[in-house]
Amino acid sequence: MKIFSGTSNLELANSISNKINISLSKISINRFKDGEINIKINENVRGKNACIIQSTCTPVNENLMELLLITDALKRAAAKKIVAIIPYFGYSRQDRRINSESVPISAKLIANLLSASGINQIVTIDVHFEQIQGFFDITFDSIPVKKIFLNDIKKKNFLDPVVVAPDFGGIHRARQISNAMKNIDIAVIEKYRPNVNQTKVANIIGNVKNRICIIIDDIIDTASTLCKSAYYLKNKGASKIICYITHPVLSGNALDNMRSSVIDEFILCDTIPINASFKQILPNMKILTVSKILTKYIQNIINE
Repeated sequence: MKIFSGTSNLELANSISNKINISLSKISINRFKDGEINIKINENVRGKNACIIQSTCTPVNENLMELLLITDALKRAAAKKIVAIIPYFGYSRQDRRINSESVPISAKLIANLLSASGINQIVTIDVHFEQIQGFFDITFDSIPVKKIFLNDIKKKNFLDPVVVAPDFGGIHRARQISNAMKNIDIAVIEKYRPNVNQTKVANIIGNVKNRICIIIDDIIDTASTLCKSAYYLKNKGASKIICYITHPVLSGNALDNMRSSVIDEFILCDTIPINASFKQILPNMKILTVSKILTKYIQNIINE
């Protein structure tokens, strides 16, 4: 197995490399002056399995193009099988046309591009919508981070917690955590959208008074909606709010929103690298690594 890394998440790639005891393979990734990406594989991959680790996070289009070009280079170098490890799968939130609007189904287009590039197998972490797997005719695995979150929750030994789904779409994820914690209570935040790019909290369904609220979600972007939801939970009497989020997109005013929020602790995964300024300014932020579960996945491929 040859393991290559794009430039999007080198820290995670190095962590996986160390755990699996396979050095990252040599690759040159450069830019021409006009911005075109130039890829060169510097090792012999003929007849060998190759794994690419690359999150399609910001800059999304740059990282996506890197992944496609690395794949094409490996295919032309006669790699036997190409596995793309995409810890954060960008464009996954654009998976449908609502009310027949004139918009692309971007997730489907990205699926076509990845498949056409020569990738044989894709693995990601907590894909935003499970139905995206149906866009692919190649193997597509989405690994949940439930066990990682559960291990951390159990260490904290919360008294009388309640698992909170940030919206109705998150009930399934919250239910999984609840079941694993001997069916603790679930609360749901009911939201509505008065306008495009606006979200308001209409109601909190469930009892959160004097209880520790554990919010489970897959993506934190600007953190605006999450922080508003936390404010409403506090108004309903929540004693403490802990957020477990898989993908720290953290765009726009995310830092300001998180710093001024009533959330007691942000616990995020390293599917996307986090700016050092966030770590310095937010002492209540903790990072959990997905390197162990991705290492196990790669080891299973090696042992096939």
